[in-house]
Amino acid sequence: MRGLYTVRGLGLGRVAVALPALIPLLGSPVSAAEGKGVEGKPALALVRTVVAQRSTIAADLIFTGDIQAQSQVNVSFRTNGKIATRLVEVGDHVGADQVLARLDPQEQRANLANAQAALTSAEALLTQAKVAFKRQETLMASGYTTRPSFDDAEQQLRTTQAAVDSAKAALGTAQEQFSYTDLKAGVDGIVLSRSFEVGQVVQAGQTVLTMAQDGPRDAVFNVFEAVLAAPPESKNVDVMLQADSTVKAVGTVREISPSVDAASGTVRVKVGLKQTPPAMALGAVVIGTGKFQSHSAIVLPWSALYRWDDGPAVWVRDAASGTVAPRPVVIERYGPNTIALSSGIEPGDEVVIAGIQFLRPGQAVAVAETIDPALTKAVR
Repeated sequence: MRGLYTVRGLGLGRVAVALPALIPLLGSPVSAAEGKGVEGKPALALVRTVVAQRSTIAADLIFTGDIQAQSQVNVSFRTNGKIATRLVEVGDHVGADQVLARLDPQEQRANLANAQAALTSAEALLTQAKVAFKRQETLMASGYTTRPSFDDAEQQLRTTQAAVDSAKAALGTAQEQFSYTDLKAGVDGIVLSRSFEVGQVVQAGQTVLTMAQDGPRDAVFNVFEAVLAAPPESKNVDVMLQADSTVKAVGTVREISPSVDAASGTVRVKVGLKQTPPAMALGAVVIGTGKFQSHSAIVLPWSALYRWDDGPAVWVRDAASGTVAPRPVVIERYGPNTIALSSGIEPGDEVVIAGIQFLRPGQAVAVAETIDPALTKAVR
C-alpha cells in the first residue's frame, strides 16, 4: 500500500502506519534546521522601530488630599479646677462667646467672697479716716489742734484710700478668676477634638478642645519630594471634590513644608482656596490638579522599555550594520502609554518598539515598519 510502512518489535507484530505518523517519532527535519535561514545563516528578527525625536511635554500633577482649616485653635481653661459640666461635642459649631464647659467654682466663689469682704472692711476704715481728717481740718483752722495731729489724720486717710483701691483690684481679680470657670473659645469655629470629661481635674493652660476657626480653608496634599524638584507652571491648583466632580474650586500654593515626613516620605503642601464651596466641608476628600512647566524630552512608547543589567534600557538599531544593542536610559517620567527619557537616547537614534523579547546584543534585525514619531503621544 503506497505511503504505508511496517513497524516490527515490541511484540506488536507488523503494523501498517502512514508516513506522517513517523515524523514525530523520527524527528522533524524542519526542527533540526530551526533558527537557520537560507544557506545556514541566522534568521533575521522582525521588529518595528521609531526614530527618536524631542517632544514638548507638560505633565499634570494629580494628588488626593482633604480640606482643612487654615487656623486651628487650642482651647484651654485659664485656671485650675474640676470639670463640672461639658456642653459641646465634636463636630459642633460654636460661637466666640458660647460657654463650652464649666469648672466647679467653689474655690473661686470663696475667693470672690473674701475679696468682697476685704473691700467692705477697707471702705469702712476709709470712712473713719475721712471723718477724722475732716475733724482735724476744722480744728486746725480754729487753732485747737497741733500740726502733727493734722498730718497723722491726713496720712491715715491716704493709707486707707490706698487700701480701698487695693481691695477693689483684688475683687476684680477674684471676679475674673471666677469668670475663668466658664470655658469660651473666643472665636467662631467647629470643634475638631476634645480631651476631657466631667469630673476630670485640669490645669490652667492644658488643652482640652481643638477647634477649626471659621474662615479660609486649605486643601492639604502629601506629595513626594521628587515631584517638587521641577518648578510648576503656575502656583494655581484646580481642586475638585472627589464625591462630586461638579464641585470645584481654585487655590494657590500657600505653604510647602520644609521637611519630609519620616513615616511616609512625603512633603505636605497646603493650597489656600480662594472661595470654598459649601460642599467642601472640613475633612472632605478632594483631588488637586497642577501643571508642570513645559520642556522637551525623548518620548517613547511603553513597549520600547527593556530591563538590562538591573536597570531600564531600550534596544537601538545601528542603521549601518543592521544590528541592535541595548542602551541604558534614565526615565524622567511615566505616562499611561509612554515614557519620557532624560538621558540615554539622542534625537535620530532608531529605537526598537516591537519584537524586543526576541533580541540579543549584536543580532541582525529586519525592520518591518518604522513608526512616525508624531504618533507618539506626549506624557500626560
